[in-house]
Amino acid sequence: MQRVLSASVQVDGETVGSIGRGLLVFVGFGHDDTEAGIDPFLDRLLKLRIFEDEAGRMNRSLADVAGGLLLVSQFTLLADLAKGNRPSFGPAASPEIARHLYERMLDRAAAKHGPVAAGRFGADMKVALINDGPVTFVLP
Repeated sequence: MQRVLSASVQVDGETVGSIGRGLLVFVGFGHDDTEAGIDPFLDRLLKLRIFEDEAGRMNRSLADVAGGLLLVSQFTLLADLAKGNRPSFGPAASPEIARHLYERMLDRAAAKHGPVAAGRFGADMKVALINDGPVTFVLP
């Protein structure tokens, strides 16, 4: 995830999702991921204190700053690069399962947090962002 001043996703030249200040979250699903993990993940994501307060300390959450949330599916996050020169995507969930989990995550995110935008599952996406900080975290 990246704290951003703005971020957007284009597919075939069309902007399909964009936010102002907030979080751009690249989401990948593995074989062991289930719907049961979505709400705990989102709860943690929305409560992470990674936005600055008046003193310049990371002390505010996405909810505190009413920031945007842009969720982008990215199966390459699950690539196994341990051997050879070509990534293996064996650890990634099948496209059918990953699509279901991604759509469920979008639904749950919209129910828990106001401004939610998304990329398009399985599409060739062009992601543009202005990273704020830069601040980038990996949330397992």
